[in-house]
Amino acid sequence: MRIIFAGTPVFAATALDALLNAGHEIILVLTQPDRPAGRGMKTAASAVKLLAQQHDLALLQPLTLKSAEIEMQLLALAADAMIVAAYGLILPESVLKIPRLGCLNIHASLLPRWRGAAPIQRAILAGDQETGITIMQMDAGLDTGAILLKRSIAITPDDTTQSLHDKLGLLGAQSIVEALVLLQQGRLVPTVQDETLACYAAKIKKTEAEIDWRQSAEQINRVVRAFNPNPGAYTYFRDVVLKIWQTKVVVGRGG
Repeated sequence: MRIIFAGTPVFAATALDALLNAGHEIILVLTQPDRPAGRGMKTAASAVKLLAQQHDLALLQPLTLKSAEIEMQLLALAADAMIVAAYGLILPESVLKIPRLGCLNIHASLLPRWRGAAPIQRAILAGDQETGITIMQMDAGLDTGAILLKRSIAITPDDTTQSLHDKLGLLGAQSIVEALVLLQQGRLVPTVQDETLACYAAKIKKTEAEIDWRQSAEQINRVVRAFNPNPGAYTYFRDVVLKIWQTKVVVGRGG
């Protein structure tokens, strides 16, 4: 298929790599502009940009897709589909309509649970027993489009956001390749999301990572796991910030 790919971090790059290995023609890659990153705050390219350059793919890094010039460029490509994974920019309705088969999103939750920016962290914080990948037909809403395919995995007691992110990155890559095969065969049946089951994964605030010692041991454990690696759970001891990276719930009597 002729595909436009839009994504930015490692999660998205894993999917792009899988699409290339599956033989799809990536006619354009969209990714966020280079931005300062790391302790030195040096300007860095996204994981998707680095992979695109490695494969000599056409690349654009617009600040917005809400421009007539960008729309004209996308229209001229005659793409079969656009695949979107953790891109970070809003796709206007006019752009959603450009590819012949529309825009498909790789979302790291079992929609309609955990729509929004931080589905992995919110799933761990809530004590969910499972999560997964949803391949969704994008519409103008926030992760509200029809579900095309779902694949689930268990959340283990030791999973952190990093470990779960890595598992879901691989699952997302496998799922989008599978979905495109089914799409070409006309075997994907869109399912409307049940709005009564919807919940939102709000963007993480650094203040949420401060440990509240009044909470249960189980909830503190979830906080530590959910904010590993970023921003890192923390507490104060004699006015010094202490980062806590790993905890274990021990059943017993309090002293």
